[in-house]
Amino acid sequence: MVGSYVHSLVLTDIASGWTEAIAMVVREQTLITESVSEVRTKLPFPVRGLDVDNDSAFINDTLVGYCRDNKIELTRCRAYKKNDQAWIEQKNGAVIRRMVGYGRLEGPETAAALNKLYTSVRLFVNFFQPSFKLLSKIREGAKVIKKYHAPATPCERLLEREDVSDECKEQLRQKLAALDPVRLLSEIREAQRVIAQLEIGAVKTDMAQSTPQLSGFVASLSTVWRDGEVRPTHRKRTSGPRTYRTRVDPFEAVWPQVQQWLNERPDANAKDLFLRLQECMPDAFPPGQLRTLQRRVKQWRSEIARQLVLGLGSETEIDCDICFVSTTISSEVRR
Repeated sequence: MVGSYVHSLVLTDIASGWTEAIAMVVREQTLITESVSEVRTKLPFPVRGLDVDNDSAFINDTLVGYCRDNKIELTRCRAYKKNDQAWIEQKNGAVIRRMVGYGRLEGPETAAALNKLYTSVRLFVNFFQPSFKLLSKIREGAKVIKKYHAPATPCERLLEREDVSDECKEQLRQKLAALDPVRLLSEIREAQRVIAQLEIGAVKTDMAQSTPQLSGFVASLSTVWRDGEVRPTHRKRTSGPRTYRTRVDPFEAVWPQVQQWLNERPDANAKDLFLRLQECMPDAFPPGQLRTLQRRVKQWRSEIARQLVLGLGSETEIDCDICFVSTTISSEVRR
């Protein structure tokens, strides 16, 4: 997250689910207004209001003045009410992250490639990708009953609305008749391939690969399901336990002393050791760090037990704890 990286400005119509996205090289308030103006030219309906989150890129005089000049009502979500932005957060996961992935993207070249992807994605999602829309939600005790409208695309929802002008509906019908979903999907896969090569830390290959023919792409659709996930931007989650720390270890400096106390009294619990540390160094360890010490003590005892079973480690380390481990094993045998 350090430094400058490409951002995506995403706008979603609450009534229909129509979603637009545009890539920005940096997050800056003037660039926000220019991106909103660019998105407005692509929308099939006029923008009457913007409801934004509490980010400083939106809550500023530049965007307020832009909305005032263009007669757009500007509202924001309530503080500490994350569900106020539920519509856009759904599209961030179902559309943006699914299409772009989670790689780090930097620079104007990557922003241009991302905008090329969004050009095809907006048409595919808004004209051909149906989605559910909540009709009602009733709570009966601990049970929540939800009912949904029939699945429909944003285009279909706009065509069904009475408050949408006939001119807008005719433009949507003409645009829909001219689109080919298979060609759009082929363009999306090719744009994703380019973005995957531009990700920071990705394995670089030849980006000069020729664009696949549409006929070859159509022929591959019958067997592509065998390969599992086919998105070039998809990355498998790492499996296995985490081997690195995400925070500074508060007991790193005093651990040799704690280990000496454990060698002297192997049966001492972590709480007694924590209280002893607080007596030796007042105000150094708040009560909330007890759980951290408990994990470290548990890990230390597991390592000693592993050394005894596998015959690893120095004799000094093992001799200090043979009595404790033997007592534990004997009690397990008796039970």
